[in-house]
Amino acid sequence: MQLAANALVAAGTILLVAVGFALVFGMVRFFHFAHGVIFTAAAYLAFVFQTWVGLPLIAAVVMAVVGAAVIGCAIEIGVYRPLRAKVASPLVLLLASLGVYVVLQNLISVVCGDDTKQLRSSEIPETINILGARVTWVQLATIAVAVVLVATLAAVVQKTRLGQAMRAVADDPQLASVSGIESDRIILLTFAIGSALAGVGGILVAFDVDMTPTMGMNPLMLGMIAVIVGGVRSIPGIVLAALLLACAQQATVWVFGSAWQDAVAFLVLLAFLLVRARGFVGRGTQEAIA
Repeated sequence: MQLAANALVAAGTILLVAVGFALVFGMVRFFHFAHGVIFTAAAYLAFVFQTWVGLPLIAAVVMAVVGAAVIGCAIEIGVYRPLRAKVASPLVLLLASLGVYVVLQNLISVVCGDDTKQLRSSEIPETINILGARVTWVQLATIAVAVVLVATLAAVVQKTRLGQAMRAVADDPQLASVSGIESDRIILLTFAIGSALAGVGGILVAFDVDMTPTMGMNPLMLGMIAVIVGGVRSIPGIVLAALLLACAQQATVWVFGSAWQDAVAFLVLLAFLLVRARGFVGRGTQEAIA
């Protein structure tokens, strides 16, 4: 049971990052590496609002999530949109995204330092026993928040006018503009939603295991793998992929140790690329780009 509980917690974090990444990728058709530093920035914003500004914890968390959305929108408006206007290639946009990641990560290091920071009020979090598995309240919250947010997002994408507009822009931005949809506004809203999801994930991880300026890279890589394995246009596929990656990692830790948990994630990716490049039930990234 402990293995299953650990896998569910890990899957929740992967899912929050992966779904936000998939939303943005579906719109802009390149790997938005800066998504990982938004994950980190949200955790540090919560720390700043709580510790330096003195806001109550709930208010600090809300402001941090809003701040993550604002950062995502600022990157879109200040970096990606001007490059798209100049018809920049996906490679140029990807390199720009890597540049943003490096700049913002170093900015966090300069402002907050490289040492480990924590949001918890106690060194050792309280655990509870559920069917023989020991979990913390933060870990339970991670699972619950991931389920609620991803289910809500799936409903929005499938059943609302905003979701229809998002799907239209993702399929063909030019045709969507001709049809009266403001593509730039929809892309900006998508960046806000995707960044907010990453921000929630970063804050929950910071509550669970503390934070460092480099904390965003590993969740970003796992989120990208989940999107490729699950299918970029399929939220159910991404859910399955997140669960598969989390279970594979936790089983590997159980048998071989933690040093191999990242390697097994890339082995899962390699296996899917060789056997089923389209992912579980959705479109693969290559098809989406085409």
